[in-house]
Formats: sequence, C-alpha cells, structure tokens
Amino acid sequence: MDIASFIGIFGGLGAIMFGAYMGGSLGGLIDIPSLFITGGGSFACLFITYPLSYVIGLFSVMGRVFKVFDFGEKAIVQKLVSFSEKARREGILALEEEIQDLDDEFMRGGLRLVVDGTDGEVIRTLMENELNQMEGRHNTWITLVNAWATLAPGFGMLGTVIGLIGMLLKLEDKSALGPNMAVALVTTLYGSVMQNWLFVPIAGKLGYQNSMEVKAREMVIEGVLSIQAGDNPRILAQKLLTYLSPRDRKTIESDVLKD
Repeated sequence: MDIASFIGIFGGLGAIMFGAYMGGSLGGLIDIPSLFITGGGSFACLFITYPLSYVIGLFSVMGRVFKVFDFGEKAIVQKLVSFSEKARREGILALEEEIQDLDDEFMRGGLRLVVDGTDGEVIRTLMENELNQMEGRHNTWITLVNAWATLAPGFGMLGTVIGLIGMLLKLEDKSALGPNMAVALVTTLYGSVMQNWLFVPIAGKLGYQNSMEVKAREMVIEGVLSIQAGDNPRILAQKLLTYLSPRDRKTIESDVLKD
C-alpha cells in the first residue's frame, strides 16, 4: 500500500475542506447537479476519444497509485551476475536449467535467446521491441488520465455558464442573485479540483511507475547482452550498478563486485 498516495489524496481534500470551512463556505461547495455536469460530462467524453475497454478499465489502472511496486532492481543485478559467473565457468548452455525457474518472463525470454545462440543484435531488437510495446501501453493509460484532467475544467466552465443562464432568467429576483452565482461557480471549482487534486497527480504517479519498470527492463537487456557477449561478471556488475541509487548500490556492491 502506497501511503504517500493516501496522504496526498486525503491531505489535499482535507486542506480544501478546512480552507472552505474557515472561509465560511463549506456547505456551499456541495452541489449535486454541478458534480454531474463536471464529473459525469467529462467522463462521458472519454468514450468519444478512447475505446470502450480503455475507459471502463481506467479506474482499475488509476487504483495502481495506491500500490507499491517493487521491480527488484537489486535482485536483477544479483541474478544476472550469478548467471554470468555460471556461464563463464560452465558455458552458456549451463544456463538452460537455471532459467526454467525464473519468475521474470522478460529475463527468461532474453536468456532463452542467449542459450539458443541468437545473435546479440537480434536479441537487442526483440527485447527492446517488447519494452517499447509495454511502454506504449502504459503511456496510453497515462494519456487517458491526462485527457480527463483536460476535460474536467472545461466542463466546469460549461456548468458555470449553464448556472449563469439560469440566474439571468431569474434576474428580477434580486435575493436569488448571490446564491445562484455561488452555485454557478461551484462547477468551475469542481473542474479545477478534479484536475489538480486528482488526475494530474495520478498521471504523474503512473508515469513514475512506468519509468521505474522501464529502467528495470533496461537493466535486464543490458545484462542479457553482456552475458551473450561473454563479458567478465565484474564488468557486468559495474554496468548494472550504475542503474541503482547510491544507497541501494552500497547494499549489494560488495556481493557482486568480487575479486
């Protein structure tokens, strides 16, 4: 569970509500028709822009911001160095049994190509293509969230215009001008809140998760190609350690950089 996302979501909501309460307008922020116009209208427009399956699956993808994903960068370094040492001692074919138990399908597929004697450039092309396709799928979801972030303020303004029209139709009732104007402006607030409190931050977190997964797979590609080229395990380790943060690097550096 990603505590940071919970802090951001509920902390942001709490700050908005506390500010409204201190300003004496907390009750005035609740307006169901405005919520339908802004939230429902902007969400409905996503069906025009994207296929049905993507829009329906959007909430499941957005829920990823509440999960912590460990892409196992340190484990990747240790496994690949171990495979490199075994290949150097016993030959590439000795890896055939080792890779059967790998949970990482991407790494297993790459090492399978190495065992089969595939050329290094072909391995790079195949693995980078798979990586690019994965990143493309992720970016589609991120773009979808950003599209909702773009649409919400527009529908907020649309709701405000609708409210102003209703206010002008009752212009002779002076006592209703203030309340009607307040309700009209609530939709603009809803659009801005949805964009800045929810959708832009969620897209940012999804982008971060994507970049971390891409980095982990780039490490795998680098390691697989190094094993295929017959590099010294120490050289392979030094290549992969550059991907880690200084703190993570220190925890495993002594294990993988053996004399």
